[in-house]
Amino acid sequence: MTHILDLRGDWAARPTQEMRRAMADAEVGDDNSQEDPTVIKLEERSAELMGKEAGLFVPSGTMGNLVSIMALAPYGCEIIAGEQAHSMIYEVGGYAAIGGHPVRTVPNDRFGMMDPDAVRGAIRPDNIHFPTTGLLLLENTHNLRGGTVLSVEQMRELSTVAHDAGFPVHLDGSRIFNAAASLGVPARDVVADVDTLTFCLSKALAAPVGSMVVGSREQIDRARQARKLLGGGMRQAGVIAAAGFVALETMIDRIPEDHANARKLAYGLADIPGFTVDLETVQSNLVFADLSEGKTGPEIGAALEQNGVRINVFGPERIRFALHYEISSADVDQVIDQVRQLV
Repeated sequence: MTHILDLRGDWAARPTQEMRRAMADAEVGDDNSQEDPTVIKLEERSAELMGKEAGLFVPSGTMGNLVSIMALAPYGCEIIAGEQAHSMIYEVGGYAAIGGHPVRTVPNDRFGMMDPDAVRGAIRPDNIHFPTTGLLLLENTHNLRGGTVLSVEQMRELSTVAHDAGFPVHLDGSRIFNAAASLGVPARDVVADVDTLTFCLSKALAAPVGSMVVGSREQIDRARQARKLLGGGMRQAGVIAAAGFVALETMIDRIPEDHANARKLAYGLADIPGFTVDLETVQSNLVFADLSEGKTGPEIGAALEQNGVRINVFGPERIRFALHYEISSADVDQVIDQVRQLV
């Protein structure tokens, strides 16, 4: 059988043997009643890492973002978000369909940042004709801008705009440990100024399933009830939480290897005719390439898959590669060679 190099997403990384053993041996209880000791351990460790009071284990990042929005923002109030925000584009519109929130977008610049003055200008005045602004939504790392990273100072600047206006901030931090690794600071420093955040256990950390929500105890209590409303209340969830705990203990420190491989891949692709890579936006483990001539994205994706390489196709002119622990430096060389052969 051909060895498959799956670069569609870092979620393609399979759980390690240590995670599998932990799952098999996990001590379990009823998480719906907050009695599962392994889930409790994971929630406490997640909150500790982020410098927050409490944590909540949820099945997915999509649910994590939605329960956070429901916990922070009163029904019917408006969310301010970047126009390229993953949770506004790729999460089925749950913020509106279930949360009852309209959204007002602000442009994301090339690196995912929103202009603080533009955010300030998007805040609704007190007027009977307008919804009340109730939440600012941030994203770090920023997926569609290439895995770019907002600095601690940028996070603080945007959060201050919201807090000065009297409403909270949620961070879609699905790859927050990548952001922290890129900045060379602890994750808790990056998220110090947000009220809640979601981060994934199943992306850069390679756990098989699950995400975390962290925030104040009061906010997490509300998010827990929202999780139940959405059907996310679980029973003996320690079986999967055990893998998440191992991920937090063993996978964070190795993330810089993925970043180094991403830069190597980016430079290799940029040297191939017809491929354009914005090298300044390759700041974490994602590499986007824009196609200017020759084969389309779907054609390249199909041809690579025939040769054992899977990528994410974003349309006729854009493709994405995601690096993770199962993709080595030698694998990157193989991917570059495969792409070069296609053109």
